[in-house]
Amino acid sequence: MELSRLDFQQARIKQVLFKSRLRSVLYGVREPDPALFSLADNPLGAWLHSVVKPQYGTSLPYQRLEQELQRMLFTGRDLVQQYQRGQLEESRSGLEKLDAHATRMETLLQELEQLV
Repeated sequence: MELSRLDFQQARIKQVLFKSRLRSVLYGVREPDPALFSLADNPLGAWLHSVVKPQYGTSLPYQRLEQELQRMLFTGRDLVQQYQRGQLEESRSGLEKLDAHATRMETLLQELEQLV
């Protein structure tokens, strides 16, 4: 299966969706879903594993992207744990960490897209 620009646009949307869902949890709008923090169940992680990995799994951009996504998921889970402990402001201010992950992931998505 050949990857297209649309695939990468959808990957970026999946990343934004993760951040939006996490923000909803930290502001009490929704309950945390454990699948949100699972690499296999996260929409972006599932896309990487099922679509990208078969062709580009050995490439450095793919490997770095998967690692960065895992770090972002860990950060998100940590923020939810802070929220659940009653550290509301700390958890919400930690959303800035996700922006740093997102910036690195965008760079890696661009590098991966250039391979296609």
